[in-house]
Amino acid sequence: MPERGVLVHEWLSRTGGSENVFDAMVGAFPEADLLCLWSDVPDRYPGRTLTETWLGRTPLRRNKAAAAPLVPATWRNRRPGGYDWALVSSHMFAHHVSFVDQPADFRKYVYVHSPARYLWNPELDARGRGILPRLVAPALRSVDRTRAQEAVSVAANSMFVRERVRSTWHRDAHVVYPPVDVRRISRTARWADALDPSDAVVLASLPDQFLLGASRFVRYKRLDLVIEAGEIAGLPVVLAGAGPEEAALRDRAARASVPVHVLRGPTDSLLFALYQAALAFVFPAVEDFGIMPVEAMAAGTPVVVGPVGGARESVEDGVTGAVAESTDPHALAEAVERCARLLPVDCVRRAEEFDADVFDRELRSWVSPVASVEEPRA
Repeated sequence: MPERGVLVHEWLSRTGGSENVFDAMVGAFPEADLLCLWSDVPDRYPGRTLTETWLGRTPLRRNKAAAAPLVPATWRNRRPGGYDWALVSSHMFAHHVSFVDQPADFRKYVYVHSPARYLWNPELDARGRGILPRLVAPALRSVDRTRAQEAVSVAANSMFVRERVRSTWHRDAHVVYPPVDVRRISRTARWADALDPSDAVVLASLPDQFLLGASRFVRYKRLDLVIEAGEIAGLPVVLAGAGPEEAALRDRAARASVPVHVLRGPTDSLLFALYQAALAFVFPAVEDFGIMPVEAMAAGTPVVVGPVGGARESVEDGVTGAVAESTDPHALAEAVERCARLLPVDCVRRAEEFDADVFDRELRSWVSPVASVEEPRA
């Protein structure tokens, strides 16, 4: 009799890195049921059985911080049950999940984007800094660590997160890097020739040489450091993205000593053309992994990253980019200089190691009877 499996995710937003990973999981296991707290895109997986929790029927779905204290209990003793295995995509409490009628040999595999930041690293997540979160944090940490022991195997999305899993959950973890659509980018030699007329006008308006920074416009991405590095290097800067810090970035751009162009919400095609046109992609943020640096390398562009975080794991220092000594603008500018003679072919080769096909293969290999043997605790 075939085994019954279920794929579990926190909440499904319209866009997001963890959602992209879950999409790949859904594709890898076409017979599995799907479970999430709630989904903002009900028709995301046509033909699949997707179950939402009771939270999805309340206003709490629009306030994640308010919902957070109720989430751990919500994941327990889920119906329907009777599953043989679960693959969990967790960045909060999804790894707490359990089901009614769980067989004794039930296998739970947990793919960790990050242990809940607001709980374990409130300095990185403002949701953990209020009075109530700080009061309940000690008890929640104990429960969170206990639930993490239920998994037969844990995988982290980077070595950086693997170390956090060890220090918070006291578990060892495999590393399975997230999927990046490398082939989609690398198979087009000149994205500039593939742009629609409006995007072509935007690209033509930019300097011939520039540094590129791209991400959501939020403070922790530190796109202001890209501007400062450009000023020190004497190079124009292009910033691409959208978010609440747009006005602040435009104000900083207006005061810069070099030309700075802020592009709001570029299309994928324009973003890929920007990657190809840039002298270097500068990524100062401390990220769990970092998809965009791999995308830039897929376009043949070297990447500058800081010394801390998962992004440095994808960059081969001196081959596909440069790891700066710090995120000080002078260190970033010096790293940009080291990218001058790097070869696009090496960047693409490295990016291919993170292609979606690689993720699919490694995920299937991990979620297997072999991996169901209990792993040692860290």
